[in-house]
Amino acid sequence: MKKIAVINDLSGFGRCSLTAAISVISSMGVQPCPLPTAILTAQTGYPSYYIDDYTDKMEHFRLEWEKMNQHFDGIYTGFAASEEQIRQIFRFIETFKAADTFLLVDPVMGDDGIKYDMFTPKLLIEMRKLAKKADIITPNLTELCLLTGADWESVKNLQDEKQLTDTISALALSFCEDGPAHIIVTGISFTDDRGVQQIGNLYVTKNRTSFHTFPYIGESYSGTGDLFASCIAAGTARGDMLPQLIQTAGSFLEAALTDSVKEHIPRNDGVNYEKYLSMLIPACSPAALTGALP
Repeated sequence: MKKIAVINDLSGFGRCSLTAAISVISSMGVQPCPLPTAILTAQTGYPSYYIDDYTDKMEHFRLEWEKMNQHFDGIYTGFAASEEQIRQIFRFIETFKAADTFLLVDPVMGDDGIKYDMFTPKLLIEMRKLAKKADIITPNLTELCLLTGADWESVKNLQDEKQLTDTISALALSFCEDGPAHIIVTGISFTDDRGVQQIGNLYVTKNRTSFHTFPYIGESYSGTGDLFASCIAAGTARGDMLPQLIQTAGSFLEAALTDSVKEHIPRNDGVNYEKYLSMLIPACSPAALTGALP
């Protein structure tokens, strides 16, 4: 079975980070191997939570897994609370990234033009270095602007869809020059020529650009970025093509978001995605199923 090392925090409530990654990656037929950066009673959007920082424990995971002579098909990093945690991630990559191991970095730093509480200029420097080492990155528009030094307000206020996607594509390509081969910019909000609000994910490489759009459901929820990046990581491990993966992940999230809005789920609780995990399960022939039975 393919294996992915997943470096992220674990929140008891909030349907995000490792909680989201483990269920999605497992459903897609890939083994997630979690390395927690912190343990939280609930994700940080809740008014109160307890956090146990795991920075000084991350090295134990690296050393023990090295003793086990483990090999990973992919390494997937999410939330990092400090520049020291990113330095720990660099040591992990140096140990475990082989020629056949992909690195996916979700550069969690902010959203909607707002930087998260843990953000510092030093963290940005380290996150930029980490993103440059990746094969795939999945920033939202705020994070892409932070990585490239662009002004989020100027980009966000572009009204024309083509002008918006051309501008974002140019920013992504500038980061590709000495960095990741694949950039997927998530959660791009725009109004189409019919006046209907849409949400899109822009896939950019040096040789192609494609824009995958879905109806805007009307609400924003915790953990959607984690769910999306987890789909991309697991699909990459099992050999799926990225454009197909982006479409699959988008359809999965559209169904989960629609259900969450209908059920009036609070934003901090995350989306009702569990009942839609079947959309991610790899197709299995009747012959294969029969062969798996005793």
